[in-house]
Amino acid sequence: MTLVAAAAALTNAAEKKTAQHPYRHEYVQRTVGKKAIFPVVGGAAVRQIRNSPHEWGHGGAGFGKRVGSSFGTNLVKNTIEFPVAAVRHEDLHYYRSEKKGFFPRLRHALVSTVITRKTTTGKKTVASGRLSGAFGSGLVASAWQPAGFSVAGGAASGGITMGASAGANVAREFWPRKHKATARR
Repeated sequence: MTLVAAAAALTNAAEKKTAQHPYRHEYVQRTVGKKAIFPVVGGAAVRQIRNSPHEWGHGGAGFGKRVGSSFGTNLVKNTIEFPVAAVRHEDLHYYRSEKKGFFPRLRHALVSTVITRKTTTGKKTVASGRLSGAFGSGLVASAWQPAGFSVAGGAASGGITMGASAGANVAREFWPRKHKATARR
């Protein structure tokens, strides 16, 4: 009987591993993987240059606090964004426009910040995961910010996060496309 129970447990574990949600890998990469480095360190660098919050001061100690805060904010953002998107079947990937011309492509990049597609139907929907992650993380981050940082500051932080996401979409849209190398004859 014990051998049968052990075999059943192994089978269940294998089934769970193969049935993991497709966002799991992306969540890990954007939270603690290579895709987390630029948003975390870049955000901390911008705040270091602006000396925000000024209570943390300049120098290495202030930058360390800003990196820790950026990491925590990114962790909270992704921990809200991915489950909300999964429940609502939202596609979190950016897809380049098929349109020609600067302004149609720019419009596509900016709109794609707040509008996404359903993974089940392909229809457009509000990017609730992205929005709730951005604004929720700003509000939660106010818990470890200095006393002068308010809920309004947390909401503003969410707006800045959405602005950064829009900027990243514009960069993705206009960055030169990689062409597949053709075999030489």
